[in-house]
Amino acid sequence: MAVEITMPKMGLSMVTGTIVKWLKNEGDAVSKGDIILEVMTDKLTNTIDAPADGVLLRIVAQEEEELPFGALLGVIGMEGEAVQGAKAASKAAPAAEPVISETKQADSGSREVTGNRVKASPLARKLAKENNVDFTQITGTGPSGRIVRDDVLAFIAQGGNSQQASTPKSIGSPAPIEEQENFTLTPYAGMRKAVGDNMSLSWSVAPKVNYHVSTDLSALLALRKTINEEAQVKITITDMLVKIVAVALRMSPHINIALVDKNIRNYKEVHVGVAVAISQGLVVPVVKNADIKTISQISREIKDLSLRARDNQLGMQEMRGGTFTVTNIGAYQSVDWFTPIINQPEAAILGVGRTVDTPVVENGEIVIKPMIGLSLSFDHRVIDGAPAAEFLGLLLKLIKKPYQALI
Repeated sequence: MAVEITMPKMGLSMVTGTIVKWLKNEGDAVSKGDIILEVMTDKLTNTIDAPADGVLLRIVAQEEEELPFGALLGVIGMEGEAVQGAKAASKAAPAAEPVISETKQADSGSREVTGNRVKASPLARKLAKENNVDFTQITGTGPSGRIVRDDVLAFIAQGGNSQQASTPKSIGSPAPIEEQENFTLTPYAGMRKAVGDNMSLSWSVAPKVNYHVSTDLSALLALRKTINEEAQVKITITDMLVKIVAVALRMSPHINIALVDKNIRNYKEVHVGVAVAISQGLVVPVVKNADIKTISQISREIKDLSLRARDNQLGMQEMRGGTFTVTNIGAYQSVDWFTPIINQPEAAILGVGRTVDTPVVENGEIVIKPMIGLSLSFDHRVIDGAPAAEFLGLLLKLIKKPYQALI
């Protein structure tokens, strides 16, 4: 009996998933538990296993298609088994978009296309239409020779002929001047779209207020130097700030909150997200119970999470459950303060800028101090200005006397 492969629910907030790559082709034998395809959702690429032994009889969802959870992706059954009765999609989701085919009259010299029917993904079809590209001139690299997005982009980049280019011109009419496109196309999809959707949501729903301040980092840097003289794991400024933020949140429960479904969640535990920039975009793995972990434990965990984030090896649970986020761009040495966007549904985020040796007045004298820029963004729906200022003041106190947070 045929078994359907459907889009699983990967995380509470998941709405859709995008097919990244099929690792098996139609007709391939599979065993239960074999990894058969990759799906991206919420900035993460996850694998889907075969639900049964048999043969991959049909691939329904094509690469680059975005589908809701429950949608039909493919069918596994016994070799030769008919699958005509398989429904197009789960009742819990809209039908998966069928393979888009276009019939074209091939020009002389174009590749042979069986029956003049060219298979193409929806995104490839859209890109080709926007750029007036003739499908019959493209060789597909997708499953069963299907044309995918990258095929169209490669064709355009190589100066492939458009449909207009092959249109006969009237005798005596001046030759048109071909405009050279000074750009390439990158689909707004996958992780980039996930990041953008989250940013747009936060910007639109949360009335955000920003506080900016500079503070002396001398004591924290001195303590870090002392720790690193003997520590096997070298401590970073981010490690120490995550610990300090976690302790401050434990002392300020009115900041460690979130607005979810018209209710304010007052969290009993402190889970600090750490923004990590990767080549595909931005991810925020979470250090759970950061307030009760040692600075060495936090440092090891952040290094491990960051490394696996860049290798696309993070699990869903490692990206969930944050109650506050820290984003540090000080390493770029180009920004003092900025206005970080709150990581919904959290209520606040701390942005960390560069550390700069700055002349300041101390005891009536001008001295040079390593000053760091901090930016606190908070959701004014659930956090008032005064409590936010008190929290920022507590952070400054702990940064100037870091022993109080690390002991």
